[in-house]
Amino acid sequence: MTRTQHQDGADPGGGETADGEAPGAAGGEASGGVGYRRSTRSPRGEARRRELLARVTDDLAANGLVDFSLRRAARAAGTTHKVLLYHFDGVEDLMVQAVTELRQRRIERSLDAAGQPTALADRIAAVWPVLVSREARVLDQAIGLAMYDPDRYAPLGREASAQYLPSLLSLCPAHWSDRRKLEVAEMVLATLRGFLVDARTSGDDAGVDAGFAALARALDREESADG
Repeated sequence: MTRTQHQDGADPGGGETADGEAPGAAGGEASGGVGYRRSTRSPRGEARRRELLARVTDDLAANGLVDFSLRRAARAAGTTHKVLLYHFDGVEDLMVQAVTELRQRRIERSLDAAGQPTALADRIAAVWPVLVSREARVLDQAIGLAMYDPDRYAPLGREASAQYLPSLLSLCPAHWSDRRKLEVAEMVLATLRGFLVDARTSGDDAGVDAGFAALARALDREESADG
């Protein structure tokens, strides 16, 4: 260990203090970490990052993506934007990580709702209320950003599929082949996304219910093909 470093690898003149903050970072809000010291990702620093991310994610769930900024995130986290730039690579990196965290919470609640193994259609139906919850609107906004500006926000869309598919695969019957699970999971993911768009934009609950009934019949037929 050098004389100028703390045990967690941060420079005391501008790096993180013992509680994970960065007192010597430059001022001003920025989209990246230029001019800011960066976390060394020590165990203590990583714990601090996770704490900050959880608070920002809570704010995102409550208030959505509109007007999201480093300063708003800092207020929600009870810190300064300088500290956020020590742990995250700018506002867009923070937003993507918060959306990813919020999506993981949604997935965990969905799996809890799906419960013990039953008919696949019943398990998917149990997940639906979680997908249309108030908090889920933020994730719909994120997909909208990915479609509106793919050059800038493509990760919000790509990472969504990468997060959701393993959970949908886990809901499929265990004896199915990997290929069959993937085909059905991809169909369910695309169909539920379509239902979500329809539910958010048209308000036609009866139409969504009719489509969901058709999806359930398709899944029942898929399972009955085993016999």
